[in-house]
Amino acid sequence: MPLAEEAWKRRADAFLGVAASVILLAMMLLTVVDVVARYVFSRPVRGAFEITELMLVVLIFAGLPLVSFSDEHAVMDFIDRVLGPRGRRALERAVQATSAAFMFLMAWLTWLKADRIWAYRDATDVLRVVYGPFVYFMAATLALAGVIHLHKVVERR
Repeated sequence: MPLAEEAWKRRADAFLGVAASVILLAMMLLTVVDVVARYVFSRPVRGAFEITELMLVVLIFAGLPLVSFSDEHAVMDFIDRVLGPRGRRALERAVQATSAAFMFLMAWLTWLKADRIWAYRDATDVLRVVYGPFVYFMAATLALAGVIHLHKVVERR
């Protein structure tokens, strides 16, 4: 792998890791403040549960392309033990192609759902945060994961 490509991958990994850490820290701080405010002052943070849910969506779906990029999905490796090097490469390409197809399918279905949610202007109950942008974000990250898997099908190793 060329040095410039390796440096780019390290920077992307570090940036996404820091972003995930910041979101996780914000969720933790919000939960602590909400619990203290609820039990000490009898005044919970308004909409804390909704904010936590939305941050969790962002955290999970922002991490999906990173997991695809790093090949860190859960795998079962009992088949490749009986295959030779060519068979393993063919199996890996087939798995990556199948993963790409499923990611694109889920992205398309999620985008259609986002269109319906946006049309209804569906929002959270307490804070009235509109769900649409979050569901579009989900679709975009699914599509990005699909592109990553597709790239892994054609890249040379």
